Amino acid sequence: MTSAFSRPALICNSQSGSHDPAIETAIAQACKAAGAPLAATFALPDDAIPDAAALRATGIDLLLVWAGDGTINAAATEAAGWDGAILPLPGGTLNLLSKALHGDRPVPEILVDALGGRARRRPVPIVRSENGTAFITIVAGPATRWAEVRETMRQDGIVEASRAAPDALETMLNAPGVRVAGQDTAYPAIILTPTETGLRADGILTEGSMDVLRHGLAWLGGDFRDGPSEEIARAETIILESDAPISLEYDGELAETPSPARFALGMSAVDFVATA
Repeated sequence: MTSAFSRPALICNSQSGSHDPAIETAIAQACKAAGAPLAATFALPDDAIPDAAALRATGIDLLLVWAGDGTINAAATEAAGWDGAILPLPGGTLNLLSKALHGDRPVPEILVDALGGRARRRPVPIVRSENGTAFITIVAGPATRWAEVRETMRQDGIVEASRAAPDALETMLNAPGVRVAGQDTAYPAIILTPTETGLRADGILTEGSMDVLRHGLAWLGGDFRDGPSEEIARAETIILESDAPISLEYDGELAETPSPARFALGMSAVDFVATA
């Protein structure tokens, strides 16, 4: 087999709870079988994420990022302006970007298609703001407290998560909500998703106990977008307002921004490889 790329490199997190040496070995073997053995491995947290200059200097043409959405975001940010391509591989908790580009597929299958030329490379739509860039979604509002509960469950187990859940529920239901500028309705969270034609804003619904339960399960289960919601806006630029600072989740990373906050559609400054 002749690979569409000749010098791939791998980013992984050797201390992540989801790190599996067998999968790392399978990645190296797949690259070798495709005629493109790994030129370098960057094992976080000991190694730094390479920037565009480092990738160019070593002739890397494909960056395999076997990690979570936050690490993929960081790698793409560092690689901005590089003429190679990034191949996200599912190696985190949510793996939303990998699923968007490849479907819910295992690492070896994705690699065989990508290295065998059965893939597309292109920039992807993103959400830009003063606080950072998201390649999948930005969730804004007090309901992002559930992300902390999810992380507690991942690191410390269900018992500790159950102790944190009441505070997340109280915040989601009673803290000042967030709204699209020019609209009256405030929501516990608004989800901003980049599409080819603009940002889509969806407000999560908590109109009854069943909605609240479904949202808690969606956040703890991994994909907050599985909870009940409604589309409330679609535009190239969306401004969000709140009567309090706005809590944010960028591709799984938490932040906070003053109100009002402006979000705009953009395109990634590096290509991504998609096999779906």
